Amino acid sequence: MADTTKTATLTIDGESYELPMHSPTAGPDVVDIRKLYGQAGVFTYDPGFTSTASCDSTITYIDGDAGILTHRGYPIDQLAGKSHYLEVCFLLLYGYLPKAEELEAFETTVTRHTMIHEQMHNFFRGFRRDAHPMATMVGVVGAMSAFYHDSTDISDERQREIASFRLIAKMPTIAAMAYKYSIGQPFVYPRNDLDYAANFLHMCFSVPAEEYHVDPILARAMDRIFTLHADHEQNASTSTVRLASSSGANPFACVAAGIACLWGPAHGGANQACLEMLKEIGTPDQIPEYIARAKDKNDPFRLMGFGHRVYKNFDPRAKVMKQSADEVLDLLGVDDNPTLQVAKELEKAALDDPYFTEKKLFPNVDFYSGIILEAMGFPTSMFTPIFALSRTVGWVSQWKEQLSDPQMKIGRPRQLYQGADLRDYVDIENR
Repeated sequence: MADTTKTATLTIDGESYELPMHSPTAGPDVVDIRKLYGQAGVFTYDPGFTSTASCDSTITYIDGDAGILTHRGYPIDQLAGKSHYLEVCFLLLYGYLPKAEELEAFETTVTRHTMIHEQMHNFFRGFRRDAHPMATMVGVVGAMSAFYHDSTDISDERQREIASFRLIAKMPTIAAMAYKYSIGQPFVYPRNDLDYAANFLHMCFSVPAEEYHVDPILARAMDRIFTLHADHEQNASTSTVRLASSSGANPFACVAAGIACLWGPAHGGANQACLEMLKEIGTPDQIPEYIARAKDKNDPFRLMGFGHRVYKNFDPRAKVMKQSADEVLDLLGVDDNPTLQVAKELEKAALDDPYFTEKKLFPNVDFYSGIILEAMGFPTSMFTPIFALSRTVGWVSQWKEQLSDPQMKIGRPRQLYQGADLRDYVDIENR
C-alpha cells in the first residue's frame, strides 16, 4: 500500500491528530486509522464495517454506483461473454490471463483432482436424508483437513497451491454428492472427458441405469453462473474466510467457515427467495396485483430479484445472465412450467413500468440465475450450494493473497461497550 502526501485531520477535545490517507487504483481514498487508538485513545465505530477497509487487495473491484465489477481489471461482462470459468479461476488466482499452454496445464490439473477420498463417502451417509445440502457441505468440506494432511501447512507455499487446486476441483463433486444424497440417488463419479460445468451437471443428473448427455447450452449457462459468482470483493463470506485465515486456520476450515456464512439468507439465499416469490405469485394473471403491491409504500411486499444492495444503478452481471436465461428457456420451453411463465411475464411487466425503471429496479443476477437453475431441474435447496461452489475460487484467491500480505494480523474488531460499569460481586444470601 503506497502512502500519499494527503492527510486527514481529526480534532478531539481541542487536540488535532494527523491521519495518513491512501489513494487506491480505483474507488474513494482511505483514511488510515491504525495508529488512532495509540495516539488519541479512541476507537472508530462502524457496525457492519460498511465504511471500513479491512485489507488492501488486487483481486476484485466494485463500484456500485456506476455498476462496475472487475476481476484483476477485466470487466465481468467481458469475462462472462468471452472467457470461461476455469480461465477466470486462473486469473483470480494468479493475476493475469493465461497463455494457451498455461490454461491447458491448469485445466488438466483441476480435472485430475475432482475425485474425493473414498472414505469421505461415509460422511455423507452420516447425515439424515432430509438434511439441507449446505449443512452437508459445511461438514464435508471442513472434514477435508482430516484426509489431506499434505496441504494444511499454510506456511508452505507448495501446500497452499495444492490445497487451492483441491478445493476448486473437488467442490463440484461434493456439491453434486450432497444433492444426490438428498434425493436418494447413487453418487456419480466425475468424468475427466467433460469440462468443469458439464461434469457438474453430469454428476447431478445422470444415473447408472442410462446414458446422459449434457446439452452444451446448459453447460454454457452453468459455466456463466459459476463465472458471474466467482468473487465479489469483501462480502460477508469472503470476510469470514479472511478472518478465519488470520488465526492460522487450515484452508479447508476457512472455506467451510465461508460456506457456513454464505448459508445465511441475507447473503446467499437471494435467488432462492426470488423463486419462492414467483411461486407465491403463482400465475401470470396475478402479476398486476403484485406489481401494485410492490409500488404501495404501506405494503411490506417487495419484488425479490430486482435492484441490488451494492449496485445502485444496474447489476453488470445481469445482462449476461439474462442472455443465458433466454437461451435456456428457449431450449427447455416454459409452456408447462407456471413458475417460469411468471418469471418471463414479471420481467417484461417491470421493465415496461416507469416506476421500476426510474428507480433503477432492474432484474439482477439472482433473478436470472434462479430462473436458469429452476429450468435445469435444480430444487431451490441447491441454489446456495451452487453459489458456494462458484465462490470457492474467490475465497481461495483472497485466502492466498492474505497469507502473502506482510501486514496480516489476526482479526480483532473492537466494540462500543454499553453494558454495566464495574461493580462488586454480591454473595447469594445478600441478593
